[in-house]
Amino acid sequence: MASRSASRSDGVTSRVKTAATNLYSDNQSLIGEIRKALNMMKEIAVDFEKDNQSDMVKELENAVFELLDTYDNCMHFSSAIQSVGDRYQPGPGLTDFKKLFEDEVAKAKANSSAVPQKHPLIRQFKEAVWNVHHAGQLLPGDEQEEIVMTSTQSNLLNITCPLTGKPVTELANPVRSVECKHIYDKNAIIYYIRSKNTHPKCPVAGCPKILQEANVVCDALLPIEIEEMRTMSEQTARTDVIEDFTKLDDEEEDD
Repeated sequence: MASRSASRSDGVTSRVKTAATNLYSDNQSLIGEIRKALNMMKEIAVDFEKDNQSDMVKELENAVFELLDTYDNCMHFSSAIQSVGDRYQPGPGLTDFKKLFEDEVAKAKANSSAVPQKHPLIRQFKEAVWNVHHAGQLLPGDEQEEIVMTSTQSNLLNITCPLTGKPVTELANPVRSVECKHIYDKNAIIYYIRSKNTHPKCPVAGCPKILQEANVVCDALLPIEIEEMRTMSEQTARTDVIEDFTKLDDEEEDD
């Protein structure tokens, strides 16, 4: 009897985990579409700024704030889905999944310290618009330290594959661990996992997570976030070139 009860419990846990995995994947796809929309709005705002249509830029900025609220709620929901899928164990009574999810979403929101004005995606929007006419100059009211902290923020936990040493922006087949969110070259990490006899640990230094081949995937957000990093790197490179030319001009004036 005890064995049958344990087997039933394991079956329920497995079904809940599978349902959570599917729901998480669907929600990540939605988050990916929102990120695409935010990037498109940023590009449109840049075009408006080039045409000196500041009123339209402001309207788009307000719309970005509204869409970011939805984006953050979806992120909290994804976090809640993962938590329920990973930790759920059936109890003696019926589970109130609605309350369970609401409690996990509330925890995710409580652990979030994001301030709308300092949100990395808002920062990227403002910098893109500002750089149209002021490339290489600080945003009004900003200190250099703050720019370093905000403009380089990314959802990518590592910028190079720990196995190949290649930047993630140059990986032909990037994948990310569901457990720890670290990114790897697909062929390298699959070979690494298969070459270990038991419990392959994430190859990123200090990461204690155990990897499973099925949980190392290219999720819906990964290509978008890598492309955002690639774009930010290109923008930074262009800004550095402009600053170098500015320094040369200043040196010539001194001479």
